[in-house]
Amino acid sequence: MAIDPQLLSYYRRLAERYASEPAPADVPAQRARFAEIAAASLRPDPEGVVVQQLDVALAGRTLGARLFRPAGVAAPRLMVYFHGGGWVIGSTQTHHTVAALLAADTGCAVASVDYRLAPEHAFPAPCDDAMQAVLWLAGQRQALGLAPGFLAVAGDSAGGHLAAQAAQQINAGDAVRVDAQLLIYPVAAPVLTTESYRAFADGPGLTRDEMAWFWTQFIGAEALAQGAAHADPRVHLMAAPPVRPPATVVLVAAHDVLRDDGLAYADFLVRHDAPVITIEAGGMTHGFARLQPEAERAREWMRRAASAFAGMIDDV
Repeated sequence: MAIDPQLLSYYRRLAERYASEPAPADVPAQRARFAEIAAASLRPDPEGVVVQQLDVALAGRTLGARLFRPAGVAAPRLMVYFHGGGWVIGSTQTHHTVAALLAADTGCAVASVDYRLAPEHAFPAPCDDAMQAVLWLAGQRQALGLAPGFLAVAGDSAGGHLAAQAAQQINAGDAVRVDAQLLIYPVAAPVLTTESYRAFADGPGLTRDEMAWFWTQFIGAEALAQGAAHADPRVHLMAAPPVRPPATVVLVAAHDVLRDDGLAYADFLVRHDAPVITIEAGGMTHGFARLQPEAERAREWMRRAASAFAGMIDDV
């Protein structure tokens, strides 16, 4: 299936907008450019969704977070969300509309977390932030008026990676259980040689070279060179068998270098007895969750994934 025409039109407009401007020269400039691009696709929050600012107090640091409460849901279930951006760019602001729509579509209270970014805070800092933020928010469920007996994680791209590794770490312990996860075109492994990396190496949405650069900022060139041999499951999600893997919805984009990452991770979870729903979004490119206001089919695919997730957690 060809790339959705509305997405192609969006990419053409984006190319025209920045055709006369130089590429960002450093990480701060890249973050500023991405924030500017993302701002154009933000929309008012869905009717009834209430946003609350939170300070996630962790050891030696405080992370900002936004809690999106859906309308008409008493004591909603908690979903902790991590934004994409290759562990380097992005924020709760760039993904504000994604989190707001997820709250409206799933009926969950979505806590979107501003974790520390590489390269200033390279591995394992973003992983530590994700795991510890989930545990902190789980401990605040009663105080926040949320359902005490359920916990989910979610994220897109690198945020999907952070959500999944946090769930794996937490479920290996005994204190708290992550019951479910919604992973949107997640990064799964430092392996850039899959079929989808070859087929969509030049994008649009995300290129192979961009993903290699993001991995290098996150774990370093030497660790990236280990590829499939990387033994740390916080980096390579399939490096070790998961303990009590959560019920999972994996949503991948058909035209995305990370398509095979998501499909491989879904298969990995199935092999370890997790309930898994896998959705391949035809016509979609990397980043389509953030582009729901730009393309009707992007909005529909996200609704489908949210519906699948809501149906899955009814059985948890």
